[in-house]
Amino acid sequence: MKRSQGGSVLLEALFAILLFSIGVLALVALQAVSIKNSIDAKYRSDASYLANQIVAQMWTDRSNLDRYSHYAGGPLCAFTGSASADASPWVTPVTAWVTQVTDLLPGSAANKTQIVVSNVGSTKQVKVTVCWKSPTETGSHNFAVTAQINP
Repeated sequence: MKRSQGGSVLLEALFAILLFSIGVLALVALQAVSIKNSIDAKYRSDASYLANQIVAQMWTDRSNLDRYSHYAGGPLCAFTGSASADASPWVTPVTAWVTQVTDLLPGSAANKTQIVVSNVGSTKQVKVTVCWKSPTETGSHNFAVTAQINP
C-alpha cells in the first residue's frame, strides 16, 4: 500500500507551486492595470485643469471673448478652422495655453484643442475641448468643459 502512494507528496507540491505562480502572475497583471489607470487619471486631471484654466482667463477678459476662438469647427479631436494667430495681446494667453497643453498631454497638438465661442441670447457660451492620445493606445481621449460668460 505504501508503495502505490510514493509520488503523491511530490505531485501535491507541484500543484501548490502552480497555484502560487498563477496567483503571483495575477498580482503582477493587477499592478500593471493599476499603473495604467493611474496614468490615465493623471492625464484626465491635467486636461481638466488646463481647460478650466483657459475658461478662467476668458472670465477675466470678457470684452474680447470672440478673439479666443481656436479651431472652432470639425469633428471631435480632428478640429478644423483657424488657430488663434492674431498678433493682438489677447492671443498670447491662447498660444501660451496651447503650448502648455502640448507640453503636458501626450499626443496632443494645436489642432487637437478647440475653443468655440457662440452667442446664447445676451451671454456667450464657451466650449473648450482638449484631446490627447496615450503612447500605448490607438484611440484618443478628450475632455470638454462648457461655460456661459456674460460679456
